[in-house]
Amino acid sequence: MKKWSALGLVFVLVLAVVAAGCTGGGGGTQTGTESKPIVQKNDEGKYEITIYTGSGPGSVYFAIGSMLAKITNKKSDLIAAKAVTSGASVANCKAIDKGEAQVAIAQNDVTWYAWEGKFQFEGHPVKVLRAIGTLYPEPVQIVVRADSDIKTIYDLKGKKVVVGAAGSGVAATAERVLKAAGIWDEIEPVYQTFEEAAQSLVLGQVDAEFTVIAYPAPAINQIAVKVPVRILNVPDEVVQKLHDQGYPFYVKVVIPKGTYNGMDEDAQTIAVKATLVVHKDLPDEVVYELTKILYENIDDLAKAHQVAKQIKMDEAFEGLMVPLHPGAIKYYEEHGITVPDKYKG
Repeated sequence: MKKWSALGLVFVLVLAVVAAGCTGGGGGTQTGTESKPIVQKNDEGKYEITIYTGSGPGSVYFAIGSMLAKITNKKSDLIAAKAVTSGASVANCKAIDKGEAQVAIAQNDVTWYAWEGKFQFEGHPVKVLRAIGTLYPEPVQIVVRADSDIKTIYDLKGKKVVVGAAGSGVAATAERVLKAAGIWDEIEPVYQTFEEAAQSLVLGQVDAEFTVIAYPAPAINQIAVKVPVRILNVPDEVVQKLHDQGYPFYVKVVIPKGTYNGMDEDAQTIAVKATLVVHKDLPDEVVYELTKILYENIDDLAKAHQVAKQIKMDEAFEGLMVPLHPGAIKYYEEHGITVPDKYKG
């Protein structure tokens, strides 16, 4: 009996090892031997890709990403695209890492954190991340009601401030800006999505809201159509401190007066840049096709949001923080654009 028991145990262990070998790996960015390709073809022979966008209709990422998928499905014989809502930049980079998404939009600062394994990616760098290029600037917009007594960023002391959804790129940026201003520990942070924050500000439940989003932003217009708003300036000394602290991706921008109802003066602020990212194992031909569709259909993308008019091929490397995908490099070089060696990694 003992002999048969021992043989039975060996048999079970062998089965377990075989099963582990068959199921190990999972969805596309596994360490070790990969058993599943990052992208597969459908019955029509098209590569099926999922594009992670933003948190919903109030998100510019959702508008641009959804239209990119729509145009791709209409004009490509190679790709079948599906755009989905997501938790935006941080969630999108993590989805690329897990193989849940093949394409996504993310802030350039968050792509840097992901690549370097910093902040929300501490200890887990996302080295499968590649870029097609940066798209357009996304200003930090600190929104208050026009009738508020908050006139400067320093007046946020003691106030309830929506700093973005928990774990989001907006939340990381808000914390960094407020720390540079020396007031992070003196505010009451509230973690909400754009849609939740809009309602809270209209109802007077919070005093201000941070967004990092292209203008004019639907999420801010949701507020401005109900109550007039203002955008706070980010002072030069705060910008300089951010640069001194080693955040090279922030640039100064001006949001013109009249952008939103109640905004009677220009607002000086800072911006990151939206970046179209992909998984490194996406076939070159797929990324080449996506790059081509992006730049040859700007007018159609602008039908979803006018910020698409700011997408320019000759500005694709401005603020770029991760390497380019070879498929994108091929497209740029065919169009006479020299790709710096640092982006060919």
